[in-house]
Amino acid sequence: MKRKAIFHHLAEIELNDAAEYYEKELSGLGVAFLGEVERAIKYALQFPEGSPLVAKTVRRKLIRKFPYGLLYSIRTDCIRILAVMNHRRRPFYWRGRK
Repeated sequence: MKRKAIFHHLAEIELNDAAEYYEKELSGLGVAFLGEVERAIKYALQFPEGSPLVAKTVRRKLIRKFPYGLLYSIRTDCIRILAVMNHRRRPFYWRGRK
């Protein structure tokens, strides 16, 4: 069975907001951001336990070239992306998401 990535609805909003911000800053930068997020998701799917724990069951995969991290939990058939976190934000604002 192949694992898939499922986004928490707030994480999806964070992803879209960040991509829109970067695209407004420089044409193509939003697309580059989405590409790096996709790379992080593929890594998390292939090596779900390969990123360090930041909470009891939540792991963080850093996004290359951007000050963001992908916060996720491992489920039986998927990884649940809880946040696309800007490192300059409050560090634990995402707690409570499932």
